[in-house]
Amino acid sequence: MRDARPEGSPYPKADLTLRALARLVDFTIAFALAQIYQLGPILAAMYLLVADGLFQGQSIGKKIFGVRAVVVPRRAPAAYYESMLRNASFALVAVFWSVPLLWPVLFVAGVPIVAFEAYMIFTDRLGIRIGDIFADTQVVDAKVLAKEDAVSPNLTPVAPAPPPPTASATGAHRARAAA
Repeated sequence: MRDARPEGSPYPKADLTLRALARLVDFTIAFALAQIYQLGPILAAMYLLVADGLFQGQSIGKKIFGVRAVVVPRRAPAAYYESMLRNASFALVAVFWSVPLLWPVLFVAGVPIVAFEAYMIFTDRLGIRIGDIFADTQVVDAKVLAKEDAVSPNLTPVAPAPPPPTASATGAHRARAAA
């Protein structure tokens, strides 16, 4: 296993099957957008660029399959800026695929880019790929909290509130007060 983020991360590696299915959904959406006359390739590339910023670190595919892109230093969901940084290579491949004149470039450059990104995800301890290095992000299960977020040392235990008085206790108190 490699370690693309030597300083580590408080998050565990996301399930690779969920990540692959989420990416498949996003590529399917981009493919559908690319079929729109003239503007299609631009819309497909734009979707792939900003997808992870749509729903607080989740593209449509990530939302369906319960994974999220998180900016590790801030422990916050990825926004549009991070989405554009981490997905620029996929948007470029979408443009290569969408324009028939660029198909040779797709096979010479696009396929190796996607293959290398997949290789990085599988071999890295945290599932970090080149796009994640650029954006300082990591894809995590959406329900997972950082280790430090799960138990915060700043939280002090609070004593539970006393139970509200019951009707019989209120009636007994009134009877004593009347006597």
